[in-house]
Amino acid sequence: MGSKLAAIARAAEEVGLESLYVMDHFLQIPMVGREWLDMLDSYTALAFAAGATERIRLGAMVTGVTYRNVAHLGKIIATLDVLSGGRAICGLGAAWYEREHRAYGWDFPPARERLDLLEDALQLLPLLWGKGAPAFKGKVIEVPEAMCYPRPLQEHVPILVGGGGEKRTLKLVARYADACNLFGGPADVTQKLDVLHRHCADVGRDPTDITVTHLSGIRLSPDDKGLQMTVEDYVGQYRELAEAGVQTAIVNVPDLDGPEQIEAIAPIVAAFGG
Repeated sequence: MGSKLAAIARAAEEVGLESLYVMDHFLQIPMVGREWLDMLDSYTALAFAAGATERIRLGAMVTGVTYRNVAHLGKIIATLDVLSGGRAICGLGAAWYEREHRAYGWDFPPARERLDLLEDALQLLPLLWGKGAPAFKGKVIEVPEAMCYPRPLQEHVPILVGGGGEKRTLKLVARYADACNLFGGPADVTQKLDVLHRHCADVGRDPTDITVTHLSGIRLSPDDKGLQMTVEDYVGQYRELAEAGVQTAIVNVPDLDGPEQIEAIAPIVAAFGG
C-alpha cells in the first residue's frame, strides 16, 4: 500500500497537479464504499506522501474539527509543513459523519456547536503558528498557551474551509479563511459566490482575497451505468466552472488504483496550463 501511495503522489506531481488531498475519515464513507474498506489516517498518509514528493502541496479535504484536540491539530499541521518543506494546506470543516463519531467514541454535537468549534479553530490555529504563546478563549475552546514549536515554515499556512452553508459556513469563510470549497454546477457556484460576496461586504473584506475551489469527480472509465465522459467533456465542464468563478478544481478520481489513472487525466490538467 505504501508503494502505491508513493507512486500516485509522484504521478500527481509529474502531471502538473498543484496539490494532493486525502479525506479525513476513519471509516469509508457510505457514498464511496463499505465501511470496512481500508482507510488510512489522513495526516500520516500526507506525511508519507511528503517524503515521496518535492513540489506538490498537501492537505486534508477537509479536516473534521471534532476529531482532534484543535491545539494538537495545529501541531500536526505545523509538523507536516516543516517536514514537507513548507507545503501544507489546512483544510477545515465542521464534520458530518455521525456514524464515525459513534464508532470511535467521539462527541457529535449539534451543527451549531460544531460550527462554533470550527470558528474557534479558525481563530486559534493562526495563533498557534504565530509569534509568542498567547492565551485563547473562544466559544468552545480555551487554551492557556497557544504554543507550537517548531513553527510552520510558511509565514502563513493557507486555510481552506469546506462547505457551502450560506448562513454560517460562508460567513466564516469571509471572516477567516483563505479559500472556500464548493460543490455543484456553475449555477450553484454562482449562487454561493453571491452569498460569499455579501458576507465579505459585511466584514469589509475584498472577496478576491479568497481562493474559490471546487470539488468534483473525474472518471474516464465507464460508470456503473455504462456511461463515460471524455477528456473533452471534462475540459468543457471545468471551463464553465471557471467562468462561474472557480479558480482551483479539486478532483476526486473514484476508480483510482494506481498512477495510471492520474496519468490518464494529464490532458485535462494540461488544458489549463498544468
